[in-house]
Amino acid sequence: MHSYSLIAPAKINLYLEIIGDRPDGYHELAMILQSISLADQVDVRSISTDNIRVHCNHPQVPADNSNLGYRAAELMVRQFPEAFAKYGGVEITVNKQIPVAAGLAGGSTNAAAVLVGIDLLWKLGLTQSELEELGGTLGSDVPFCVAGGTAIATGRGEQLSPLPSLDNIYIVLAKYRSLEVSTAWAYKTYREQFGHSYIRDSNNLAVRANAVHSGAIVKAVVNKDAGEIAQKLHNDLERVVLPAYPQVLQLREVFANQEGVLGTMMSGSGPTVFALFESQQQAELVLLKVRESILDENLELFVTRTITHGIKVASSV
Repeated sequence: MHSYSLIAPAKINLYLEIIGDRPDGYHELAMILQSISLADQVDVRSISTDNIRVHCNHPQVPADNSNLGYRAAELMVRQFPEAFAKYGGVEITVNKQIPVAAGLAGGSTNAAAVLVGIDLLWKLGLTQSELEELGGTLGSDVPFCVAGGTAIATGRGEQLSPLPSLDNIYIVLAKYRSLEVSTAWAYKTYREQFGHSYIRDSNNLAVRANAVHSGAIVKAVVNKDAGEIAQKLHNDLERVVLPAYPQVLQLREVFANQEGVLGTMMSGSGPTVFALFESQQQAELVLLKVRESILDENLELFVTRTITHGIKVASSV
């Protein structure tokens, strides 16, 4: 029997622009994605039966084929039947640290870890780009979770262009434990309210998606200027989520009023809000102040930081 223990980092969006509708029904997006040190541990182990088993320490995470990690294993079984016949089934154990339904790609990063783990278990020798391509069939965030670091994402989020990695910009994340925002609802509502401004022509979509490469926030990322990055944070989905979810708006406002916060924004479709800092000390101080301002046991707060990698092998047996 063999097993691999993998570190599966969460991600935040530093930038999210909705450009228009794609022919496949998704939105054409331009985003800047960033890996953070908050991570799950995913153990992938060979078992002698031909089953896929999933275990997780979080009660909200399903253990059946609705679990994205389970679906990643099913995909590998379909793609590599000879390896499956040779090595047998897999048992996946997720130690969840990333909050669930938070807009932090927790499910996607678990799926990415399963792809990497099975590649190693079955000695497939897949390249990173091959793993990213497989991941893209599971979900838009999975390719980035494989790669990690800092990247521009276009298309529906699966087309990646790496940027110089940002390291050690400190972050406080805030999320109400029981609050969930449906990603499908957020995009549908945005389309209903702002669809009139969408670019319709596919050539113009491509031009606009490429334009983000020369945008101000990309320059700030290339210069590793945390203050400038914080000034250029942008998320179109805030326009629909903040009015509908006053708790998310309150978090954003509380962060914005704290000394030492470089910038604050909702990540992805929410409901997680993050704030950027130049030092861990400032981040920890603001976390305490936010805890004092919002006396709600339902509020989860984390200090984390930007990192330069995606899925990483912690150990193997």
